[in-house]
Amino acid sequence: LGEHCELVVCSTDDPKFDDLLSRAEGLVVRTYTVVDKALLARAPKLRVVGRAGVGVDNIDLEACAVRGVAVVHTPDSNTQAVVEYVLLMMLKALRPVVEVTKAVDPSAWKQLRDTHVATRQLSEMTLGVLGFGRVGSRVAQVANTIGMNVCFNDLKPIDPSEHKGIQSLSLDHLLSRSDVLTIHIDGRPSNDKFIDAQRLGLLKDDVLLINTSRGMVVNTDDLASFLQSHGQARALLDVHASEPITANNPLLSTVNATLLPHLASRTETASKQMSLVVRDVVAVLEGHTPKWPAISL
Repeated sequence: LGEHCELVVCSTDDPKFDDLLSRAEGLVVRTYTVVDKALLARAPKLRVVGRAGVGVDNIDLEACAVRGVAVVHTPDSNTQAVVEYVLLMMLKALRPVVEVTKAVDPSAWKQLRDTHVATRQLSEMTLGVLGFGRVGSRVAQVANTIGMNVCFNDLKPIDPSEHKGIQSLSLDHLLSRSDVLTIHIDGRPSNDKFIDAQRLGLLKDDVLLINTSRGMVVNTDDLASFLQSHGQARALLDVHASEPITANNPLLSTVNATLLPHLASRTETASKQMSLVVRDVVAVLEGHTPKWPAISL
């Protein structure tokens, strides 16, 4: 960016931000900067917003389109990183692992081996994939390859012939069938608190729920209640309705909930690929067609 334009890096709470925004023709944001009508009104010269990442739910696409502001992003930049992370979390939850850090006698050795036994293999379990976009479909493919029974649900119709061995189910059937439920739906308003008490009530008593999509898609209070009344169930949550996690989050005191600090996309490779949004920002500023537009102008 610095080779093509005047570049200033600052946060939205920087005293200089409003003055810079009034002059800016391009704006590059990550996850937590909200680009809405109010921000656009303070940016009369803005021509392009670059979202260094996948989801664009922090950007009002309709307002940008009305203003003629292009929006570009990096839709496939962190798919592999998130898929690896989901697999890691699933395996860590299901396969007990213990490290030997000192010499042990035969009795202690036997005890270690006898007490760290997985109750099931992945090949005996059903993985339910809620949301079958780039990440969800790739998670399903990997899980199917290693022997899991895989099913999915998505808003849009999916051609089953393109995903052999992976079954499309209704939402209720998916929830009731899943031994492991991994969530990959987006942050559109209709998905707010999508996983609520009614839908949680359809899950198995010992379900493993994994969320690496958006924190807001799960009703935190309802999930805490479900986990507290289903001691064999577990939830692994990498995203949260409020980030950083606040003290009033009921899941902090829920023993079968594991809260993680939004790490799924945190690989050097994914970070570099997300940063390449600058190519499309420069393309728009120089009058060229971007490779990854989020809206059509």
